[in-house]
Amino acid sequence: MAKKKKPQGGGGAPDWLVTFADLMSLLVCFFVLIISFSIQDKEKLQVVAGSMREAFGVKDSSRKTGIIEVEGIPIRDYMKDISQVEQEMDSDFSQERHEKRRKQGPEANTHDTLEADIEKPRQFATAAASLRQAWQEMPEITEISSNIILEETEEGLNIMLVDQDGRSMFREGSKYPYETTRRLIAKMAPVLSQMPNRIEITGHTTAGRQSIDPSYTGWELSSERANIARQILSEYGVPDNQFYSVVGKADTEPLFPNDPYLAANRRIGILLKAEEPPLPLGHKL
Repeated sequence: MAKKKKPQGGGGAPDWLVTFADLMSLLVCFFVLIISFSIQDKEKLQVVAGSMREAFGVKDSSRKTGIIEVEGIPIRDYMKDISQVEQEMDSDFSQERHEKRRKQGPEANTHDTLEADIEKPRQFATAAASLRQAWQEMPEITEISSNIILEETEEGLNIMLVDQDGRSMFREGSKYPYETTRRLIAKMAPVLSQMPNRIEITGHTTAGRQSIDPSYTGWELSSERANIARQILSEYGVPDNQFYSVVGKADTEPLFPNDPYLAANRRIGILLKAEEPPLPLGHKL
């Protein structure tokens, strides 16, 4: 009787070794993937940074510290880190100060004047931070954040309450603000009253405004809205002698000149004026 030959196993690697090799292949692919993510493409990084900068309104050419949502009026000026703002302002003001000293001559360059130039941007940065903190205490701040712009200009710290399509700060055609707007203005009073700077309030309307009463034009409406803002600030602690002017400018100074009918042109501006410090006693011009 013939003997059956036992089948001989193949000469391949053991099963555990094949499994181990597969595992190592997966690990190598995983680490290659991690390394590829860790290598930064400068061009792509700049594109991403530019998109983030545009989305959050951080611009190298401006020093704005406003509260503006992504969706809303075209100016999107978000809150910035105050320490960064102060550093930028200190650098810019140091150049301004040097130029001013060169033009004025040695006699006008007193130590007090130089200290005042340095102190101004810091005071405005502190005031802006205090205003934002006060507004954050309002439960409805997220709903109206797109209506608030905080901007530092050469004229001073400018606070604008702007209308948007679907959300106004004042009742239509009326000088009286909504209750939320009233509380928003009232929150400013404790901060503004602590500042030595005078306050300028301006009212603005959009072009082509229609009114039932022909005698009640944009001039009357913008003036009365500005005065209502003054009354609220005064009611909550801002002294009367701190107000520099309260004026209505109708539609003569649109926020967006290319589109004077845009809702955002309808606004109230509260400017904390950047003024030169008073001359010391005995100083001769």
